[in-house]
Amino acid sequence: MSRISMAAIATAALLASSAAVTFTAAHEGHDHAGFSAGEPGDPKKPSRTVTVRMLEGSGKMSFEPARIEVRRGEQIRFVVKNDGDEDHEFILATVEENHKHGELMKKFPEMEHDDPNAKRVLPYASKEILWKFTKRGEFEFACLIPGHYEKGMFGKVIVK
Repeated sequence: MSRISMAAIATAALLASSAAVTFTAAHEGHDHAGFSAGEPGDPKKPSRTVTVRMLEGSGKMSFEPARIEVRRGEQIRFVVKNDGDEDHEFILATVEENHKHGELMKKFPEMEHDDPNAKRVLPYASKEILWKFTKRGEFEFACLIPGHYEKGMFGKVIVK
């Protein structure tokens, strides 16, 4: 291999590892105050189950339902089902946080999520998120895989 090729490979590896560190740092070490929409749920406590389907078709992508209402303090078990042919994500945060993270996803589209508030779901599979909503307001769930949000793949959680 030439020196230039080796340098290019080393640079690419360094960039990839720094992206992983940036992403990991943004998601590791969350304390309960670190999540905008609340906190991870307690499996020992009761929860209401909400099934959210990920859909594709006619050039659009969506979640069904696209609007969910909950009470402050309520614990929700999201059963997220991917009914499509592509990978999708369910990321629960504020609109601003999702927008910021979406920009990072454009730079690193292979980034995968398996966090208390975010899951990547393979085609025809499902995952669960157990979440306790501790704060009133409007929050967003979204798929931040490049191009998916722009095709309509986002929804709203309203906490009363």
